Amino acid sequence: MNSCIYNGEVTHTRFKPVRHFLKYKTFSLLIDLDEINQLDRSINIFSHNKFNIFSFYDKDHGERDGSNLKDWVLTNIKKFNIEVKINRIKILCYPRIFGYVFNPLSIFYCYEENELKAIFYEVKNTFNEQHTYIFKIKGNEEISQKCKKKFYVSPFMDMETYYNFKLFNPSEKLSVFIKQTDTAGTILTATQTGEKKEFSSKQLIKNFFKYPFMTIKIITSIHYEALLLWKKGAIYRKRDIKIKNNLSYEEY
Repeated sequence: MNSCIYNGEVTHTRFKPVRHFLKYKTFSLLIDLDEINQLDRSINIFSHNKFNIFSFYDKDHGERDGSNLKDWVLTNIKKFNIEVKINRIKILCYPRIFGYVFNPLSIFYCYEENELKAIFYEVKNTFNEQHTYIFKIKGNEEISQKCKKKFYVSPFMDMETYYNFKLFNPSEKLSVFIKQTDTAGTILTATQTGEKKEFSSKQLIKNFFKYPFMTIKIITSIHYEALLLWKKGAIYRKRDIKIKNNLSYEEY
């Protein structure tokens, strides 16, 4: 199967206006959207659009209305005139565990045959809002991309900044690196790394005990780290615009 699990960790290093570092262990699912129903049938503790110990819901991504995610990706490939013939789409995300999940970042990898041709970076904040940055891929090894920040995420970060993405096509290892910059230099770096594991009941059971209450810990950690930043003197930035879902096609 093309679907798999990545066991690894996430790090955040903030350089200014205050220095701060966090690291926590996580595991992610890489799901081939054409295999989602097969995974549902073959793994009794994993379900698609149904409650289970582990689950994946279409309504957590894309239009977030429960519609078909592959159709959503293909519609936007066409909408932004990306001239490729996508026939395989994988999504990297956290699973729901006992019905709960928060995905700060989900990544759609879009393939023409076996070549990666487009990437969707789906970013969420804790206000139930979402923005998706869409890029066409020019190479298939190390992928470097840049765009202006268009979406309010951290209450301690200015909007006038840039995202610099660097990642590899997922294989035996997962590597995602994001650097956020302003005109004076680097503000923050974030990484997600992992080692490939089989998508199976046995591995999910192992991860259930290895990463207990992972999805609850993620949202708890976000608020706890925000409190630490505030105590260090970080200044709160109020958002002016509230959105539900938005997309942008990036040329870089």
